[in-house]
Amino acid sequence: MDNANITGIIEKYNNDRTRLIDMLIDIQVLEGYIPDETIPVIARHTDTSEAYVEQTVSFYHFFHRNPPGKYAIFLNNSVVAQMMGREKVARAFEEEAGCRFGEVSEDRLIGLFPTACIGMSDQEPAALINSRVFTRLTPFRAREIIRYIKAGKSLEELSTSGYGGGMNASKLIRSEVRNNVHRRGPILDENYKAGDILRKRIPHMSPEEVIWEIKLSQIRGRGGAGFPTGMKWEFCRSAKGEKKYIFCNADEGEPGTFKDRVILTELPELMFEGMVLAGYAIGAVEGILYIRFEYKYLHKYLEHVLAEMRKKNLLGKDIAGIQGFDFDIRIQYGAGAYVCGEESALLESAEGKRGEPRSRPPFPVEKGYLGMPTVVNNVETLCTAVKIMKFGSEWYRSLGTKESRGTKVLSISGDCRYPGIYEMEWGYSVNDILDMVGADDVQAVQVGGPSGNLIGPEEFDREIAYEDLATGGSFMIFNHSRDLIRDVVLNFMNFFVEESCGSCVPCRNVPYLLKQKLEKILGGHGVWKDIDDLEQWTKIMSINRCGLGQTAANPVITSLKHFRALYEEKVQRGKSFDEGFDLEKAVAESCKVVGRIPAV
Repeated sequence: MDNANITGIIEKYNNDRTRLIDMLIDIQVLEGYIPDETIPVIARHTDTSEAYVEQTVSFYHFFHRNPPGKYAIFLNNSVVAQMMGREKVARAFEEEAGCRFGEVSEDRLIGLFPTACIGMSDQEPAALINSRVFTRLTPFRAREIIRYIKAGKSLEELSTSGYGGGMNASKLIRSEVRNNVHRRGPILDENYKAGDILRKRIPHMSPEEVIWEIKLSQIRGRGGAGFPTGMKWEFCRSAKGEKKYIFCNADEGEPGTFKDRVILTELPELMFEGMVLAGYAIGAVEGILYIRFEYKYLHKYLEHVLAEMRKKNLLGKDIAGIQGFDFDIRIQYGAGAYVCGEESALLESAEGKRGEPRSRPPFPVEKGYLGMPTVVNNVETLCTAVKIMKFGSEWYRSLGTKESRGTKVLSISGDCRYPGIYEMEWGYSVNDILDMVGADDVQAVQVGGPSGNLIGPEEFDREIAYEDLATGGSFMIFNHSRDLIRDVVLNFMNFFVEESCGSCVPCRNVPYLLKQKLEKILGGHGVWKDIDDLEQWTKIMSINRCGLGQTAANPVITSLKHFRALYEEKVQRGKSFDEGFDLEKAVAESCKVVGRIPAV
């Protein structure tokens, strides 16, 4: 790679090492990977060490250190993808490409790689090919794609259709993605006119009055933790700092969640207006949309929306005629790391570092991005804030339940006739939702993604609400044809093993041990003590630093709680310790495991 090209990319970001991920993405777009010779050049121009650059490159899933092939195919291996035939699709890719997953073909044309959930659970199996999304794949379609690639066709020619929703979306989004919105409420209402709140209401309100209205509504964050939004804005406004920031967290990496992708496609102006509103409330001058790399296909569209908002004076200087209110937004992409959905890890990533959660306190509202007071809100939260300012806090409190005001956008997938997006008032039961989406013979439902709860029919009368079954939005359905331990729990534990940032000893090691124990039971070698070990080892996870680490054992915890009989049945049917069990191999594997966990 020409050093002049590297230098040009670095200078594009003003030699600012906090924009390191942007630099690396641009280099990879140009070269297809991150060549070794780029590392010292980046380090020199950004006044940092090569080790600093290396630690960032090595952390993220989508950065390649070696050429991944002209066409890098990342096939989703999430639980829903597996349910919908992922393995047959994978075999078809391998047979036609002439290489296995994790390899590159001999002619360097095609590389095959597995990846975690890419936000397409309502249209699986799905894959990313050079950042372009291909959905609803079949073995025939997989073979066809490889044949077309070998014939020299472009990715544009391979895509079967474009998306036709949203402002100029059909021209700017080329993908096979469908939004599948089956139920709209006040947040997803299409009768939205961008800028109404900024032009008609905000000029007549002080920042403190805006915060008070949000507090009166009792809205809680929609990212999963449920912290009161108005309180967060108030804390940040009161915090001392030369500059304040608004972050929109669009890094929805929780498997089974895809609602933010739909909002970003259908109502990006609403989300951006929510960022402007929050910026006005806390006194920020800059907003940053942190979006997962898997949604890079939306880039031209989102930049177009921002440009149009600037033309309409909804971004920039003296927004909506409010003298002195200057605020603008830029887009920051991640590079593939589930943990960056945690707000402090997101901020570390946005600063060009490994996405490792910070110790708290201080909290982001005090010392966040670049050490300045920062509000991090979810896409859905910011959209909801705009509607609250339009219709009033009293209107919003009339929706939902006493502890869970308003509505919730659910991402529903799995064994049902109508997977997709549903906006519901808080308080509907699981049974209500199963009836609505056409789910029959339901064995279990995963509420809240892998870090949430796996529940059985005896709990389907429970309500989706913070006071009962809280969720960030993921709702996965499994019928009786699924082996819950093999198909669901083990898949989730594999996910957590891969996605741990590695910072805390329990999170770095316990999921791996749980995975091994599950494989032993599923392999027919389980004994009763294995079930006891699973229960005891999961307790260690509570001492992890961040919420994601603390809930990484939830697939085992909640499945044992609600489906213990499935574990006991596998242990009873399994072979004895001696029968068919390779003791020497087991001891060797045990030694390897012990070597990974010196502190446990």
